[in-house]
Amino acid sequence: MSDDETQPQHPTRTLDRQPTTANAPTDSAAPQTSTGPAPWLLRLVAVGLVLTALNLRPAITSLGALLEEVRDGLHMSGGVAGVLTSVPPLCFAVFGVMAPRLARRFGPGAVVCAGMVAITAGLVIRPLVGGTAGFLAASALALMGIAVSNVLMPVIVKRWFPDRVGSMTGLYSMALALGTALAAAVTVPMTDALGGSWRAGLGIWAVLALAAILPWIPLVRDRRGAREQSAGGQHQDAPALRITRSRTAWGLACFFGLQATAAYITMGWMPQIFRDAGVSAGTAGVLLAVTMVMGVPLAFVIPRAAARMRNQGPIVVVLGACGLIGYAGLYLAPAGGAWAWALLLGISNCAFPLALTMISMRSRTGAGVVRLSAFAQSTGYLISIPGPLLVGVLYQHSGGWGLPIALMAGLMVPQMAAGILAGRARTIEDEC
Repeated sequence: MSDDETQPQHPTRTLDRQPTTANAPTDSAAPQTSTGPAPWLLRLVAVGLVLTALNLRPAITSLGALLEEVRDGLHMSGGVAGVLTSVPPLCFAVFGVMAPRLARRFGPGAVVCAGMVAITAGLVIRPLVGGTAGFLAASALALMGIAVSNVLMPVIVKRWFPDRVGSMTGLYSMALALGTALAAAVTVPMTDALGGSWRAGLGIWAVLALAAILPWIPLVRDRRGAREQSAGGQHQDAPALRITRSRTAWGLACFFGLQATAAYITMGWMPQIFRDAGVSAGTAGVLLAVTMVMGVPLAFVIPRAAARMRNQGPIVVVLGACGLIGYAGLYLAPAGGAWAWALLLGISNCAFPLALTMISMRSRTGAGVVRLSAFAQSTGYLISIPGPLLVGVLYQHSGGWGLPIALMAGLMVPQMAAGILAGRARTIEDEC
């Protein structure tokens, strides 16, 4: 989450150079007819991908922009608000595991369509409920839809665009980052325009989710190749790997989890940090948008640079240093240097595409990449759950942001250590 967070991006050059691996399946994975899929159908799928990607983060970042109003309106404590910011990684860890099995049974297009329905329903319901429990449940419903769609977007890309995996993944990644930044930037102004009600400001995003349902309807009954695609290449022969014995795998899992922790703390709490420092609500939302939008260009630059290096440790250190400087700025002069801190933390949060790139480089086989990706991402999202909650508790009990910011900066140190371990030029097959 950016992600950014399981964001299923594979923007390395390896993706396009090895069309027979699990990262870039052969043309047999695509829907086949005597003349290939109709151009209008490919255009429809492309529109569906973009609209879906636009909807994979607004449920989170729109809430971050209005967190103070939601807390006051529902009488939430800081601890409960921390639970709310911990829900996204929990849902991604729990519900994302269900996506391959659902896709094998119903087809990936149908599951993504259902995911968009769940997002729409969650975004409609949560502004209407009157209590914290109902708000959390409706948020979880929306996040369940996001979780399964996160996992299946690469399946859709590989199946319908086998010869354009890199470009379509880039398009999807840009749309995801754009949706993240857009929700952060315009939620507060839209709320003001709609009369100042936080309920209207959160609920309006259901319109965009509703639009994303429509392109998938023609694909609901299309189940061809679902089993092969959903299996993620596990049909390939490969030796059994005891992945938990690999130091590289654990390094990647910890790196993924700690960068996800930073991302969700940023999305959930950064606007509040700026607002408590005297920055207006609208400007705080724009500052979060600046942080999120840094992922658009850097999602292309960082993976390509990492793929050319045998050891990705130097990139890990540079990103970590940006994060440490950004947190130091938030502590010392949150309002005075707000734009600089937002930029630096945006650069630091681009550890997400770096983590995905390293996953694809740390195994010699396609089946190994699939197993490593599943282990690193599922374990990583579980690791990330306590962070936002702990920030909320520290904020409530200390009455300020000194301790929470110190925690954020402190977590950057093990993130850098884990990234250096994961970035070494070796594969999991060497260690299992």
